[in-house]
Amino acid sequence: MAQTRILLTGATGYIGGSVLTTLKVSTAVEIQKAQIDVLIRGPERVSQFDDLGVGVIVFKSLDETEFIRKLASNYDIIINTASAFHTESAIAMINGLHDRETKTARKTHLIHTSGTSSIADRPVSKAYLESRELHDTDDVYAYQQGREAHEAYKQRTTDLAVFRAGIDLSVKTTIIMAPTIFGIGTGPINRLSIQIPTLIRRALHYGHAVVIGDGQAEWDHVHIADLVSLFELVLVKVLKGEDVPYGAKGLLFAETGRHTWMDVSRGIAAAGSELGLLATDEVRSVSLPEAAAWAANGSTQVRELGFASNARSKATLSRALGWQPQKTEADWHRAFKEDFEVIAKTAV
Repeated sequence: MAQTRILLTGATGYIGGSVLTTLKVSTAVEIQKAQIDVLIRGPERVSQFDDLGVGVIVFKSLDETEFIRKLASNYDIIINTASAFHTESAIAMINGLHDRETKTARKTHLIHTSGTSSIADRPVSKAYLESRELHDTDDVYAYQQGREAHEAYKQRTTDLAVFRAGIDLSVKTTIIMAPTIFGIGTGPINRLSIQIPTLIRRALHYGHAVVIGDGQAEWDHVHIADLVSLFELVLVKVLKGEDVPYGAKGLLFAETGRHTWMDVSRGIAAAGSELGLLATDEVRSVSLPEAAAWAANGSTQVRELGFASNARSKATLSRALGWQPQKTEADWHRAFKEDFEVIAKTAV
């Protein structure tokens, strides 16, 4: 039987890099037997993968959809961690996998990365208010369709496109939808998450921790190591030919705890003042427009959904598949100081 070929996108990133290093030391025989290649941007990064025993393919951008489709047609499984917001590249991957199935009759699978801002409300702007907890055993596909009809959001648009393309082309797709991810990654390049490090950098800018609005909205969290273990679990099951949720039911949550945004800001304030990097452990509120302006051409929608919303999820199905997260709330609380220390060193 021909060797199974796996393509990992986003290997220079936080999630993708951590997935890669975990797969390369996996004890699963099925993974050890597979060929793993990575798709990265920029030839200057190739050398950082020299010791990882993977094939490296260089491209310019995710906009090269014809190239991506042709490349995807050479693989049995794609793990897409490159961008949850780039619809066209995700569809190109599914089209390429379909081309492979048509040409070779081999079964293919896309494991796509997303985030729970796709199911979040908008309590600060009042643009959408809702108080509910979603389980991955619920019909999240239908739920997202309803939300998208109310207001388009690029990440959710991509989620739905992945659902639909997989169903229409009979290509199996599984979306792993992560909440706030914490902990230092293990990849060769980017080892920091997005949400907590962003708020740490803003705290260093202001001289004190900040929160958008009153900070009472709730999200869930998961350590990067536990999240990556879910990717590994799903991949092994796919390689073994075992049942993995796909199609309209192909979405998995990953959570181990819950926090408010004020909890995050207080954690940052405490860690920063303890390290002597902030002069106070005070948390001050900022408006949504001010927070949106943290990024060039900043969007109030994106900032609110990602940093001030409610997004409550339960990984019921993930656990039923055998996912066993190991990190604790103590690890969550330690993460603020760990991120602060890395960011402070980088800023020097």
